[in-house]
Amino acid sequence: MVDLTALLADLTDESEQLDALVAVLPPEAWARPTPAPGWTVAHQIAHLAWTDHVARLAAADPAAFHASVTSAADPGRLVEDGAAGFLAPPDVLLPRWRSGRAALADSLATVPAGEKLPWYGTRMSAASMATARLMETWAHGTDVGEALGVTRPPTARLRHVAHLGFRTLGHGFAAHGRPMPTVPVRVELGAPDGSVWAFGPVGAADRVVGPALDFCLLVTQRRHRADLALVATGPTADAWLDVAQAFAGPPGVGRAPRPAGREGAAA
Repeated sequence: MVDLTALLADLTDESEQLDALVAVLPPEAWARPTPAPGWTVAHQIAHLAWTDHVARLAAADPAAFHASVTSAADPGRLVEDGAAGFLAPPDVLLPRWRSGRAALADSLATVPAGEKLPWYGTRMSAASMATARLMETWAHGTDVGEALGVTRPPTARLRHVAHLGFRTLGHGFAAHGRPMPTVPVRVELGAPDGSVWAFGPVGAADRVVGPALDFCLLVTQRRHRADLALVATGPTADAWLDVAQAFAGPPGVGRAPRPAGREGAAA
């Protein structure tokens, strides 16, 4: 059983690491472009603030969450419009993000065990919601770090992202309109501390092996598979690396291969 308290502590730590990176920026640095086309550093933080807000609604006021979905001017632009709606000068945006993520953590901590929260196209437990928020915070923090020329060292918190990436194998195929895999996949990842994180049955013929950081960059679509040291064995595992996505919703456009070759570990 997942320890929700420990998971929320990891989410707080991940958020605070990114907070420390942007809190010292001069106002003009918030306008720097990030690898996401059309998104600045401010857009990345605004997106996190917006998503924390709607996640809190899902946990504390499901009716308000559903209303936010049904009243959307263009459901296909929820993410873009959400980020745009939360954009503000840094001295407004940063406190907004801080208070919103704190409110979300408080709400998730009080969700009764076994209760499923509404989300976009699915329902999830409080632990799954917290894991998804940690994944997004890390992924968008990766974009921010790259925009600022800062290398963010991988931490043990990546295990949450890696596990989510593994659990969403079927979703990646479904999101791309492909048949659901019928064979299991074994995943073995080199963790930041030198240990191995393993998911899936030991005897599976299809396997994915490589650095945990590279796998997390892949499932959050922050790097193209060609730039990562991931080795797929078997047709299902190989096909998965083309469609993997740990986030809900339609398939992302992903990132194009880097002309200079592999730079997967330089997030």
